[in-house]
Amino acid sequence: MDEAEARSILTDALDRLRTVAFEDLVARYLDDVDTTVVTGPSGTVYQLEIEAFWDDPRRPGENLRVMVAIDGGRGWRSISPLTSSFIITPAGAFVGE
Repeated sequence: MDEAEARSILTDALDRLRTVAFEDLVARYLDDVDTTVVTGPSGTVYQLEIEAFWDDPRRPGENLRVMVAIDGGRGWRSISPLTSSFIITPAGAFVGE
């Protein structure tokens, strides 16, 4: 797996998700892992997983954490994928940024 290429794909996925409304993120990804296969510019095939969960499980309906993970499907990265996330409020603001 080309880590730089994988990180670029991961960043692109997060950037696209940041444009999605809070309500749509909840409806599509809350407690449901969305898995897709992405082919990088080098031809390497990656598995991309998107999921969302309440940042504080004691406060459902408040801040939502959206996490994206990517791996090359084999080797140690399949066990420990690259991940990144953001937290969004119901008003659409990003927490900690």
